[in-house]
Amino acid sequence: MKASPANNSGSARWWEELREATYNATVVSRDELSPNYVIVRVVVDEPRAVFAAGQYTTLGLYGFEFRVPYALPDRKPAPPDKLIQRAYSIASANTDTREFEFFLSLYREGQLTPRLFALQPGDRLYVGTRIVGSFKIAEVPAEKSVLMIGTGTGAAPFMSFLRSHVHERNASPVVFVQGAANLNELAYYAELRFMSRAFEHFRYLPTLTDPRPTWLGHRAWIEEMLRDGTIEREGGLELDPRRTHVYLCGNPKMVENVMGWLIEERGYERHTGHQPGQLFIEEY
Repeated sequence: MKASPANNSGSARWWEELREATYNATVVSRDELSPNYVIVRVVVDEPRAVFAAGQYTTLGLYGFEFRVPYALPDRKPAPPDKLIQRAYSIASANTDTREFEFFLSLYREGQLTPRLFALQPGDRLYVGTRIVGSFKIAEVPAEKSVLMIGTGTGAAPFMSFLRSHVHERNASPVVFVQGAANLNELAYYAELRFMSRAFEHFRYLPTLTDPRPTWLGHRAWIEEMLRDGTIEREGGLELDPRRTHVYLCGNPKMVENVMGWLIEERGYERHTGHQPGQLFIEEY
């Protein structure tokens, strides 16, 4: 763990005791895509229960931990002895209950992400003992097509699903539309392209809104790709609630726009705990 801003040895001992008593996982690798995005892999001390792809758990660090220097001051400063916890979707396959992967974005005024971004391999942190959530993509009937639309860190639950189940769901199309500003922030691009070549029923449609001139892929907002038929045409599916289930995760404005279009133009109904539907949303 990077040194905390300790002023005396007594504080340092107290912080070490809190870490020892609370932290239960170790960072094994980090892949910084940009100053705002990082993929972190951790190993927990004790295996977790088997979980469903798309679910989430919590990550936590104490308020005394180091924050990356390019972060802004806490909007609401955290007490040094407070364990700051937030929920994060798991990106790794559900077959591994000991090593977990998380795709994180930096909120520069936040309490937790500036501290998570400072973690290096070998550092310790807290990982929740429960894995929960109702965003369970594998529950779609096998004969139905699956359309996943994600931006930013909203790719995480879809990666868990694809890594866990894409090889099983070959009875109908599985499509992932991923949006980002530029190629650096298009997480998992190489892996997803490989999957699209390895599995005939899987289609990967990445799109960038601020690409370099060398980018040969889509240069459109996801909403535009829906309206002009690109997703249906290149995904090989029909946006009909009787045939295709849709999952949304990511930027709230994108989710709002796509949800509204699907409901108004195609007759989709949002799935809730009380009312089953064909449109599933993971809200951050």
